Amino acid sequence: MSGPVSMELSPPPSGLEAEHETLFTADSLLFLHELISTFNEEVDEVLRLRVSRKAHLDLSGELPSFLESTTHIRRDPAWRVLPVPPRLQRRHVDIGDLAPCDTQRFVKALLSPAQGIQVDFDDGNCPTYHNQIKGLHNVLKAVRNLFPDVPHISQAPVLMLRPRAWNMVEHNMMVEGREAPAPLFDFGLLMFHCGSTLFENSSGPFFYLSKVESFMEARLWNKIFVWTQQKLGLPLGCIKATVLIENVLAAFEMEEILYELRDHSAGLNCGIWDYSASFVNKFGHRQAFLLPDRSKYVNMEKRFLRSYMDLLVQTCHRRGALATGGMAALLLPPDALSDSYSRVLATVTRLKLLEIKAGVDGFMVYDLGLIGPMQKLFKLHTEGDNQLHQLRSDVTVTPDDLLSMPAGGVTLNGLKYNIAVGVLFINAWLAGNGHFFYRGQVEDSATAEISRSQVWQWIRHQTRLEDDSRVVSRRLVTDLTNEVMMELSARCQSASAKQKLSTAAGMFLEVVLRRDFPEFITTYLNQDHTFLCSLSCGQAEALDKDTHRSKL
Repeated sequence: MSGPVSMELSPPPSGLEAEHETLFTADSLLFLHELISTFNEEVDEVLRLRVSRKAHLDLSGELPSFLESTTHIRRDPAWRVLPVPPRLQRRHVDIGDLAPCDTQRFVKALLSPAQGIQVDFDDGNCPTYHNQIKGLHNVLKAVRNLFPDVPHISQAPVLMLRPRAWNMVEHNMMVEGREAPAPLFDFGLLMFHCGSTLFENSSGPFFYLSKVESFMEARLWNKIFVWTQQKLGLPLGCIKATVLIENVLAAFEMEEILYELRDHSAGLNCGIWDYSASFVNKFGHRQAFLLPDRSKYVNMEKRFLRSYMDLLVQTCHRRGALATGGMAALLLPPDALSDSYSRVLATVTRLKLLEIKAGVDGFMVYDLGLIGPMQKLFKLHTEGDNQLHQLRSDVTVTPDDLLSMPAGGVTLNGLKYNIAVGVLFINAWLAGNGHFFYRGQVEDSATAEISRSQVWQWIRHQTRLEDDSRVVSRRLVTDLTNEVMMELSARCQSASAKQKLSTAAGMFLEVVLRRDFPEFITTYLNQDHTFLCSLSCGQAEALDKDTHRSKL
């Protein structure tokens, strides 16, 4: 199989030769080549804009505010986003963090009563070549109804496809001498193989767009949508996308983001941890933006997060767009009659009821057992398919509201918890997994981001612990990482698992002790020699296992 001359593609991962061949046809490679070469320069431009904006904030000491240059868009009461198709009108409960390479969980989700599935190539997925190929092929199988005993794509929960974000590259494809932007690789293959079928079945193509930082990035996505629809002969406006507002700078541009995507918008989404981590990313070196212990002092009831959710709901609803909340990460214990089950359900219910009362039209859960209870919660507290009629005219949000850091300090428990989550996330990536379970909840790159961001920031500002006034220093964090390692390694089944955990702890310390804050932990790992080596070793091990199995 040969693609265009100015394109190089790695050979298939072991065991996925047929899937690779299905995805990478001569036509799909030509399409990808054209898509990527058309938008390569503009991708570079939006990434340079991020760097220059951060440099400007650092050099000037200024704080973000609502843009003067786009006042006319915010003040014009007339414009609306195009109405979403019927299958998106009711978005009550989506399943979140679903990495489609996990075939068993993907099939269970397709059989579930959820309204939608966040088919996740981003936060909940580790982007090994194996996982990308397996995940993309599984989506293709679902769309073509190739899974046995699974509802037809027009009857199954709607697929909300989440490609990787702009900070990621695809190492296994070179286009005109450069690695491919990962979101274009994912989006291009999904659209080429599934776009028309989803549209014909009134079930898409629908997307989640991660880590958008400005309306200029929304404008680029809109151009990509228009180009793709024209190229594939699909009607303009059939692609719909929900933008995740995961960055503090994007919170000041929500109307502009909707405006840029007004023909393709499925609304905006608010989450807690990536958004909170973005404060450290953009202002972490400023003492005034010291974020206290997230375990004890950071939740959606705090002013900066509550204001962000209220503004998101108000902005969306006044423009006819849907507003969705974040993911409940708690896991239900297996025994439905136990006290712990009741406690977890009560906690999730309380937090999600806050979001419903704020006016959200839906949110996500990880645990499939929460779908039914959360759907009942919507039925009990809302009427109809959505809450677009809740215009939240009671809300006035100022820049001060969005930038007010919650009061509170740092606890020893909170520091150890952040260390454990950071180490275990890197450990999961080294094993090719994008999320893991710890202390009764799912952890993914969003919780890893906030965990390592807080540790870096507390070291940077030599913060004192509430417990005993010790300073959070390199020595203390190194000692606590070793302590956490001892506790975690007790769960390791083999010497190689212990070694992998030790490698993860070393990499975690590298990240939190750097002079300058690494912008995304996923970018850092995706460019890291140890991670990249672990992939090739993992492939070799898998090949050995397959050979051994065939001998048996």
